[in-house]
Amino acid sequence: MRAYDESYLNDAMDALGEMFDYAVIDCGRDADEFFGWFVVSGVATQFERGNPKFVAGMSGVEIAREVIFRTTGNRETRPATQPIDRGSEYWAGWILAYYQWYRNLRFAAIAEGGLPPSAIIERYVLHEADVSKFVEMADNVLSERLQQPTPLARIRANRGMTQQELATASGVSLRMIQLYEQRRNDLSKASASVVIALAHVLGCSVEDLAERA
Repeated sequence: MRAYDESYLNDAMDALGEMFDYAVIDCGRDADEFFGWFVVSGVATQFERGNPKFVAGMSGVEIAREVIFRTTGNRETRPATQPIDRGSEYWAGWILAYYQWYRNLRFAAIAEGGLPPSAIIERYVLHEADVSKFVEMADNVLSERLQQPTPLARIRANRGMTQQELATASGVSLRMIQLYEQRRNDLSKASASVVIALAHVLGCSVEDLAERA
């Protein structure tokens, strides 16, 4: 079941397109960094839940300013330009909003699955491609990523350790290790002590255990 009715979708897509366009073009923000702000600010969660205030009640510029304020504490006042033709940043936000709604995924999961805004800008040829083609491509990217072992699973296997052996040596429960390796729990959100314990036993750095989009 999708979070909001399709009647809101065009507004939501336009809002996210304008949000990225303003943040990147007018404010000079890096697309992927700003997307991270969008997620941690809680605004992405409001979109995912279909909060009418965000999916239909605010302009993209207003949403971008809200994200920046929630993240930095600073009020962004730069005016928005009005380009004749929409750029790649706009279309990246536009199609991202569609895909999130269509698949009912978390925005963070889409980025972590290999489709941060920079990858969408690179892969999606403005608005000329049919949205169904993008959905097919995005599904393939996310599916391939999920089929790849996590860094934790790969390093553990390379060390010749079983999950149980790693659990015993690190003090991290077997169940938690299984959830991290299945991507059902996010290791990047684990406590520092857990990540350090795993890295110590595996003889690697904490950074080696991080997944990269």
